[in-house]
Amino acid sequence: MRVPLSWLREYVDLPPTETGRDVQAKLVAVGLEVETVEQIGAGLKGPLVVGQVLTIEELEGFKKPIRFCTVDVGMANGTGEPQEIVCGARNFAVGDKVVVVLPGAVLPGDFAIAARKTYGKTSHGMICSTDELGMGDDGTHGIIVLPPEHEVATDAIELLQLVDEVLDIAVTPDRGYCLSMRGVARETAIAYGLPLRDPALLDVPAPNAYGYPVQVADPIGCSRFTARTVVGLQPEARSPIWMQRRLQKAGMRPISLAVDVTNYVMLELGQPLHAYDRTRIDGPIGVRRAEQGEKLTTLDGTVRVLDAADLVITDNRGPIGLAGVMGGANTEIADAAEGARTTEVVIEAAHFDAISIARTARRHKLSSEASKRFERGVDPQAAAAAAQRTVDLLVLLAGGTAEAGVTEVTAPSGPRTISMPADHPDKVAGVGYGRETVVRRLQEVGCDVYGQDELLVTAPSWRPDLNEPNDLAEEVIRLEGYENLPSTLPTPPSGRGLTDRQRLHRRIGRALAGAGYVEALSYPFTGEAVLDQLGLDADDDRRRTVRLVNPLSDEEPSLRTTLLPGLLGALRRNDGRGSHDLALFETGLVFRPTGQETKPVRLPVDRRPSDEEIASLDAALPRQPRRAAVVLAGAREQAGWWGGGRPADWADSVEAARTIAREAGVAVTVRADQHAPWHPGRCAALYVRVDGEETLLGHAGELHPRVIKELHLPERTCAMEVELDVLEQAVDGALQAPRISTFPVATQDVALVVAEDVPAAEVEQALREGAGELLESLRLFDVFTGEQIGGGRKSLAYALRFRAADRTLTVDEATAARDAAVALANERTGAVLRGA
Repeated sequence: MRVPLSWLREYVDLPPTETGRDVQAKLVAVGLEVETVEQIGAGLKGPLVVGQVLTIEELEGFKKPIRFCTVDVGMANGTGEPQEIVCGARNFAVGDKVVVVLPGAVLPGDFAIAARKTYGKTSHGMICSTDELGMGDDGTHGIIVLPPEHEVATDAIELLQLVDEVLDIAVTPDRGYCLSMRGVARETAIAYGLPLRDPALLDVPAPNAYGYPVQVADPIGCSRFTARTVVGLQPEARSPIWMQRRLQKAGMRPISLAVDVTNYVMLELGQPLHAYDRTRIDGPIGVRRAEQGEKLTTLDGTVRVLDAADLVITDNRGPIGLAGVMGGANTEIADAAEGARTTEVVIEAAHFDAISIARTARRHKLSSEASKRFERGVDPQAAAAAAQRTVDLLVLLAGGTAEAGVTEVTAPSGPRTISMPADHPDKVAGVGYGRETVVRRLQEVGCDVYGQDELLVTAPSWRPDLNEPNDLAEEVIRLEGYENLPSTLPTPPSGRGLTDRQRLHRRIGRALAGAGYVEALSYPFTGEAVLDQLGLDADDDRRRTVRLVNPLSDEEPSLRTTLLPGLLGALRRNDGRGSHDLALFETGLVFRPTGQETKPVRLPVDRRPSDEEIASLDAALPRQPRRAAVVLAGAREQAGWWGGGRPADWADSVEAARTIAREAGVAVTVRADQHAPWHPGRCAALYVRVDGEETLLGHAGELHPRVIKELHLPERTCAMEVELDVLEQAVDGALQAPRISTFPVATQDVALVVAEDVPAAEVEQALREGAGELLESLRLFDVFTGEQIGGGRKSLAYALRFRAADRTLTVDEATAARDAAVALANERTGAVLRGA
């Protein structure tokens, strides 16, 4: 909601020195999210005046039409002589009143105006458009042509209200009443302790039998419908400048007088309205649910196929509007600029069910200013006042006459009353407010309060969010100031703290961050499209998803089964914004249904669910393992004076898995594998031992080129994903800190020749087992292939470090351990010493 400060001052007598920033601070203190304060006209400097076009000379010989004009600006130029101005626009004529900026002025954007020679003439200023003055779109895309009643030389800065401050407020769903000047003014008055001039306090005539006929077939969907009629409108009447400027500052485009008036009243009172051309309505206005498959062409020109749950406005021909969302094109107010004439209008001010309107707007992907307000809650009591305000403005500005007939169809309803102990806000906040403060604050928001120790509170009609004592307590607390709440840290009982699982997850996050990865948190939603892009087979378990009943996006209607899509999306966005050397990680839950889930039971709300009911609810949940994943692209080591650097490759993703496993004290076995979305020749399966058996931990490697192309990723992007629940199961007791021996190390190097298809990991495992307890570490430092060792074979060179905890090893002991390691490698993999 954009709130011009000048408009706000009409309802609250703010101190003259109060700025937009001051009002922002006050509104934030009472709980409104004021995101920005826009300074409209900042840096604008006159002279900027009203002028009248005297002559227009068409200049020939140029690629575009150019006009040389003389404009009467009175004494604003100091001489009284006509001002000579070159202009390229063509939407004005001799005699028109226009806005002229004279030399010496400065326009928004620090654009200084001076006399300059152009197109063979000297232009002494400019004839201005709305864009040049920073006014926003008025639909003309040309020069501002003013009504003829404005005097020449009038100050246009004041006339057009070019200098103002606008507060941009992010209205939360529970504060729908603040989508109006009335609602924001009420909060401002409370914040400043000043009286409010409520624009809804109007004298409204009583309903009678002479109004336009209305038939409401669905009183639940439409609890109130007010109709008023105005005739004798002047089709050529234009919206006054003050109204156009207020609409523009509030973010809306002026269209025509009748439409502008309904938009203006909606912004003022928060009640959406609609104006119908009465001559285009056939019979009574009706409100009903649509018939399945009915069609309606809305004001945006789109033909919409209606659903049986949609609430529609009808006449004898069928639907003429999508209730609470958008009107129909067949009863649209005619545009006088196109030669059409609307002289009679029927004004609709109705109250529709919030849930129904929200569902219709989402079903048709049609969010409008009206639907945004209805789905957040509109004051049902404001409909009659809004209709009266619209009538008054049309009579005043368009010369119309209000017919005596007043139609008001209402469904029976009563006030919402809430019983609350007077000290309930005190208990919620831990602050002693006292009864007087509680009553005063509730009355300020519009509640009627009765009682002493037990308060009986009647919520105002514009606050549908006030339904229980905690809602009332929140009002008292926010108005008394959240900053005044005491900050008391709870004292945890001794012996409590993080579980072993939580500690492990935190260590893993710190280890990956220490290895140069940046944590990225992504939404836990996915869709079929990205699973197709990952190249998953039709029978892949990752395609079996949990589908949401009410997804945030139709493109991602399911819960994720893998962390990779979200991480790869983050990598793609960052790469597209110029960050090409990337290493990201995420830990989080994935959702893997087993097919054994039961239908969830509906839990009771009048008591605590039983253990059996909670257990049945848990049984309906899918398996939710926690996973960790990394993605890499670009340089892993930067180039510089220290060296050439190197790009990230599949080995870095495997090392990330080892980094995670080291935090759990678990060894990872790496084997070649084929698993989407990884490259078949650069994919590693990662295994750990759980209860003595090898168990798949995850996969790592370089992504398939086809996947990289489909997802628009950098070349050679690598990824790793492992299941932390499996890693936890592989932990064997408490993690042991390394022991540092004071005795020297004995190093033995060994080069083994094996068949080319033998994995280095299998050779390494055999060497470790064969070397026994004296082996401290083992490192592969060279891989060689060539004619010297024969075709189809490779040489693997390892560095073995031996050390004893209680003595210095002899050469014979180290050599014996090395020979035992080589012997076992020979037995298992066929490895032989190179050169033997």
